[in-house]
Amino acid sequence: TYLGLAGDTAFDTAMAKLTFGDNADLSRIRTAQAPGGSGALRLVAELLQRTRAGATVWLSDPTWPNHMPVMRAAGLQIRDYPYFDAASGSVRFKDMVAALRTAERGDVVLLHGCCHNPTGANLDAAQWAEVADLVVERGLLPFVDIAYQGFGEGLDADAAGLRLLAARAPEMVVASSCSKNFAVYRDRVGAAMILAKDSAQADVAMSQMLSAARALYSMPPDHGAAAVRIVLEDAALRADWQAELEEMRLRMLRLRVGFAEALRRQSNSDRFDFVASHRGMFSRLGLSEAQVERLRTEHAVYMVGDSRINVAGLPEDGMDALAKAIVSVLD
Repeated sequence: TYLGLAGDTAFDTAMAKLTFGDNADLSRIRTAQAPGGSGALRLVAELLQRTRAGATVWLSDPTWPNHMPVMRAAGLQIRDYPYFDAASGSVRFKDMVAALRTAERGDVVLLHGCCHNPTGANLDAAQWAEVADLVVERGLLPFVDIAYQGFGEGLDADAAGLRLLAARAPEMVVASSCSKNFAVYRDRVGAAMILAKDSAQADVAMSQMLSAARALYSMPPDHGAAAVRIVLEDAALRADWQAELEEMRLRMLRLRVGFAEALRRQSNSDRFDFVASHRGMFSRLGLSEAQVERLRTEHAVYMVGDSRINVAGLPEDGMDALAKAIVSVLD
């Protein structure tokens, strides 16, 4: 039988608590299960178009390739703000803030949760606090995309920036995905969330979001979300899941440190030390497209053209060979 437009409502509640924290004011939060993180993005975008027709959404440079077409498909306008400095491997935070200070009241700022930016560079606690002050001061709507909760510093620590925004901003929207931290990519398990000024406005916004869901896909897939809900509601299963997630988080940290150390040995420089300080599955190495092509043709080392690598796929027993190949194509 159909579950309804909001999907598995117990899953929705569990995801709201996982994302906003057990002590969150659920009277102001509404959640709809969506077909994966991308489905959640599109559902929120449709809600924004209904409530802020033609609104401008600010996207980081760089961001994920699906962000721009999803926002444009909903009829929203796009601008970008600086985010990543390839030379240092760090966030261009001053430039980011300067750009966002030019945003108009009512504009939407899409922010990456921990581990989410494809470069692997994250905002720190102080930077999240400054962003929170800025969006409140400028009257902007924060839109957080979070798909890797638990891969950086831990489940609660990875949501700290989002929760800080929730504590300070009167309204915000969130797109969450279970694809990575629950390994249910092909089951398309996501959640679109609204934090409203009060319960009454939350109900109005939810009715509009569910109306949009009806037009987009009617009902989200059931089984993956049901599995996630069962795990989150059962204390023993949740403990097992968190232990496995922590094991994978620590493995990625170990791979990052090993890779950075190998690159330092092979290059005799600190050029790639930033890899160890990044978090999550990805890092961008700062290589040119020509260098990436040489790695493919000369060494059978494959990565995305902008030199983004999947840290989880690094060979733990072959770091020096990989680092040697990378150093050999440097100018």
